[in-house]
Amino acid sequence: MFREPSEHILSMRTTDRPLIFVTNDDGVQAAGIAALMRLASEFGDVVVVAPNESYSGMSHSITMQRPLFVSCVSSEPGLDVYSCTGTPVDCVKIGFDEILPDRAPDLVLSGINHGSNANVSVIYSGTMGAATEAAMYGIPSIGFSLTDHSPAADFTAAVHYARGIIEHVLTLPAEQRTGLCLNVNIPDIPLSEIKGIKVCRQTLGCWREEFVHRTDPQNRDYYWMSGRFYNAEPQAEDSDEWALRHGYVAIVPVQTDLTDYRRIDPLRKLFNPLS
Repeated sequence: MFREPSEHILSMRTTDRPLIFVTNDDGVQAAGIAALMRLASEFGDVVVVAPNESYSGMSHSITMQRPLFVSCVSSEPGLDVYSCTGTPVDCVKIGFDEILPDRAPDLVLSGINHGSNANVSVIYSGTMGAATEAAMYGIPSIGFSLTDHSPAADFTAAVHYARGIIEHVLTLPAEQRTGLCLNVNIPDIPLSEIKGIKVCRQTLGCWREEFVHRTDPQNRDYYWMSGRFYNAEPQAEDSDEWALRHGYVAIVPVQTDLTDYRRIDPLRKLFNPLS
């Protein structure tokens, strides 16, 4: 059952501290979001709305055929945590519209994801789906991912670099923050071995699926999907995959405008005679 925002959240709306909204796609109990909410608390008051279970790979999907249930997981001064039965984007929407209807967050953080969201994975990522949803509201957002899928991943390096990135974004002028969306990936290596940060572009390439075919005890066929990323430009030093492979934190600014501007004029020439 949905619970009304706590008195702590109501008081946040008039505080001078930034209001930071946190979500993820690995679920509210994941170690990555626990690390991120602790870090976010260093910078402001925090409201967490995250899925009640893993919604990895859900991209920008929303729930329309069933109701959403929201429950309060914990509440303390400056930190309220909610669980939602929907996708990461559902969490952002219901968080903004129902839990925080009177004040927009100053920053949205998504993650820290267990596993990379570099390259074209950004298209499939629920972590980045939540971040881009926030950016469409005009709110600056950052999706953080660590290239380690383990539930017990060590987030020491990720937190270290996330702290500096959050600090810099919060100090940007308002016109530079509005609608900003960053896809940040941290390599799974010791903090002392990370060489620094590179602002990059998304690596060109694609995922090729591999399906494991099995039969269940009722003699029904089923499939487990796996696969690997095929890098079309492994030597491109301005790409996020190159940066991660060479020990850098990769930051890619992303946007939701999927228009292929290069093709507009050729297509106009092609189709205008038909108009």
